[in-house]
Amino acid sequence: MVPAIILVVVIAAAALLWLNHSKKQATARENELNDAKADARRWVERLGGQVINLTGSNDASKQAMADASERYTAAGSQMEQARTAEQCRLVTQTAMEGLYYVRAARTAMGLDPGPELPDLTGQSKAGKVSEDRKVNVEGHEYEASPAPGSNTPHYYPGGMVAGRPVPQGWYSEPWWKPALIGGAWGVGSFLLMDAMFSGMHGVPADVAYAEGFQDGSAADMGGEGFADNGGDFGGGDSGGGDGGWDFGGGDSGGGGWDFGGGGDFGGGDSGDW
Repeated sequence: MVPAIILVVVIAAAALLWLNHSKKQATARENELNDAKADARRWVERLGGQVINLTGSNDASKQAMADASERYTAAGSQMEQARTAEQCRLVTQTAMEGLYYVRAARTAMGLDPGPELPDLTGQSKAGKVSEDRKVNVEGHEYEASPAPGSNTPHYYPGGMVAGRPVPQGWYSEPWWKPALIGGAWGVGSFLLMDAMFSGMHGVPADVAYAEGFQDGSAADMGGEGFADNGGDFGGGDSGGGDGGWDFGGGDSGGGGWDFGGGGDFGGGDSGDW
């Protein structure tokens, strides 16, 4: 009789420990999700403040702001669908991409681009366009430059597209867009990258190396189930206002740049820009 009672007590204690452990795990997951959602919302709000308040003044800046606006729309859609911490991190990345386009627009207008942003996934591996270059591939001319210009109004912040690196820089056209939308590269793109980036010191040699492109590997665009929210990267003016750089939710009030808090930038003083 006594051993049976002891066995029941042991089983009950084990069950209680398991329940407590499960509750702690559930609480930890919930806290992680809430933190990730809060961080993602902050980035989306910062991007929204820039999209609303900053207007491009030339072709390159207008194009960059149109791309920033597209990223803002995509991030908002992803935020509505986010159910896991990983999906929230993808929202954060999308919003940061938009802020890279905002920095590019400010650069194109001769304004202070604001504080540096964290590297995006694959950005350091992709490198940067380090010299002006014009190439002819299959009878079509393409240009790349480290700076915006009348012939290079399309900016890309750098990173992985359909499993392959695309260097940060300004281009005559968004030739990476079909792979961004379709998830696979065409043979013409392999030839273009080889011609465009071979021997460019700011771009790793393997970026231009065509072998391995033929598999047309799909991009990891969706993480845990997001649909592709990438829209049309066409030109356009994103709307009114001559806003300053604002990483504090649209308020360009005083204060220094604050990089504390896991990417939580404080408001910058844009009064002198």
